[in-house]
Amino acid sequence: MSNVVIQLKKNDLSAVKDHYAASIVNKPKNAVFLAKVNGTTITAYASGKVMFQGQNAQMEANKWMEQAATPVAKKKPSVNDHQFSPPGNLFTSSHIGTDEAGTGDYFGPITVSAVFVPEEKIDILKKMGITDSKALTDERIRSLAQELVKAKIPYTLLTMDNAKYNRLQNKGWNQGKMKAMMHHHAIEKITAKIGAEQPVLIDQFCQPAVYMKYIGTERKKLHSDTYFMTKAESHSISVAAASIIARAKFVKEMDVLSARFGITIPKGASAKVDETAAYLIKKNGIEALQDAAKMHFANTDKAMKYVK
Repeated sequence: MSNVVIQLKKNDLSAVKDHYAASIVNKPKNAVFLAKVNGTTITAYASGKVMFQGQNAQMEANKWMEQAATPVAKKKPSVNDHQFSPPGNLFTSSHIGTDEAGTGDYFGPITVSAVFVPEEKIDILKKMGITDSKALTDERIRSLAQELVKAKIPYTLLTMDNAKYNRLQNKGWNQGKMKAMMHHHAIEKITAKIGAEQPVLIDQFCQPAVYMKYIGTERKKLHSDTYFMTKAESHSISVAAASIIARAKFVKEMDVLSARFGITIPKGASAKVDETAAYLIKKNGIEALQDAAKMHFANTDKAMKYVK
């Protein structure tokens, strides 16, 4: 049985407790809560220590590894979160924005896009209807992505198929590191394409310190004038455009998967996804999922129960 222990800041425990609220079974002595979910027992203590025990302990622990990371500020006092908050005038001036799609979906690849919107085209894109892709239908996303290309907005687009995703995951890379490296490469490519460095806004999926740690393990450094912001696509037209281009590519790849297997491959990680995975395993063997799905997701184990 796997056993993973992480140390969180005390004020992060409430988020963990809220996440597992529906799965809390009791409150042991000296513990904040005990929850059982996905074949794993999670015990949290007031000190900030959280223990994960069970067959999917590592997968559940990985959800909180970013918060568990040691803040860079403790090692390098010159670095702090405030320096990574975007200045107020960024949203009305030229900048690069990055966003990704497919990270929470069992089937399909991860796609990351970086888009450069010059100041003089911000209003044009707003009138075009460029906004957060999560607020749009797939059909509208496809249409807007085509309009962005026609408008000659500079962009780069990277796709990590699931064969590579599973290889990296088996090597010990977590999804956070994969996303960080994809964002970093997308920024490098768009900077080379436009021929000049520009301010960069990353739709924040982890703390800046953790992002720098991820790319640092591959001997990469953060670009100058890089900022991080959660829900950045609601404020930055560049990030919103990146979210549309990344999502359009993801939707296209899901259509390709559906055509390949002769059935509609569902998005997300729901019970419908489990049933579809089970169908594909029965029909083609589990090997068929290696280049179609993120194998470490709990959906694989759930699908196998349908098969049995």
